[in-house]
Amino acid sequence: MFIAVLTAVNLSVKNFGEFEFWFALLKVAAIVGFLLVGAALLFGWLPGVQSPGLSNFTGAGFAPAGFAGIATALFVVAFAFGGTEIVSVAAAETAEPARSVRTAVRTVLWRILVFYIGAIFVIAAVVPVGSAGLRIPFAAVLDAAGMPGAATAITMVAVVALLSALNANLYGASRMAYSLAERGEAPRLLASVSRARVPVVAVLASVAFGVVTVVLELAFPAMVMPVLLNIVGSTCLLVWTSALLAQLALRLRADRERTELPLRMPGFPWLTCCGLLILAAIFTVGFIGEDSRPQLLSTFGLVALLVAANWLHHRNRKGAPVVEASDGAKEPVLID
Repeated sequence: MFIAVLTAVNLSVKNFGEFEFWFALLKVAAIVGFLLVGAALLFGWLPGVQSPGLSNFTGAGFAPAGFAGIATALFVVAFAFGGTEIVSVAAAETAEPARSVRTAVRTVLWRILVFYIGAIFVIAAVVPVGSAGLRIPFAAVLDAAGMPGAATAITMVAVVALLSALNANLYGASRMAYSLAERGEAPRLLASVSRARVPVVAVLASVAFGVVTVVLELAFPAMVMPVLLNIVGSTCLLVWTSALLAQLALRLRADRERTELPLRMPGFPWLTCCGLLILAAIFTVGFIGEDSRPQLLSTFGLVALLVAANWLHHRNRKGAPVVEASDGAKEPVLID
């Protein structure tokens, strides 16, 4: 039912934006409320509730698995930070793309610091390591604050957050498929658009992939989901690395050719190089951890296969024989 509704939403750019607005508003309101309750709990402002203080950070329970545990956790949570790059994809369908990207990117840093890091700090401070509450951490914090009814509410908000993620990822996946098809790197059918310029076939193909994964998860319980989460985390790191490398090369070329750019990132190239160094450190830590190493190697192997397939595809296109068309023009004949 959810997939059917969100498929209909994604078949209209206007509906997608409207749904995401309300999804985001609900999520932000819930997280702000959670942070306020967490702050009140930690500062001892709640009557009849003892504050845990910062004991979880100073005792032996902090990072019980040591450095290897931190390495594994990096890849488990990396997928949660993926998605900010969809800003540039969605901006292409706005009235003022440059202004939209500039406004969105400038707010990303403080949003991550407040909503991501702030919420995790509260959870880590309140819920002890090894506690059963870590299975439902937001609800566990609210229970510790003496608000059991709010735990059910925050669980419902989590469901809304998942639906929002599904909505956004259907949008991103369909636009990427459409972009690949436009460049001749995916079946041309995926580039078909409606009168409203929505890539309908790409949306339906993305939905079909989601349905298949749900069926596989039902057929092979607890096997498909962990693999997908791991692949997404390491793939996000590779996507960010390739984006930084591309930005480094293209910005240097643009500056060399004195090309006017609608947006110019400040701190170039040092900020880009700093990002690459941080990602290199995360990859290094990932290869040290026994649990994260197979995930990285499998992701690199998959990317290598895609690169090889793409290289062969372009080689075949360049090597296609040229014949003379009916109007006298020469056109390449692409052979599948």
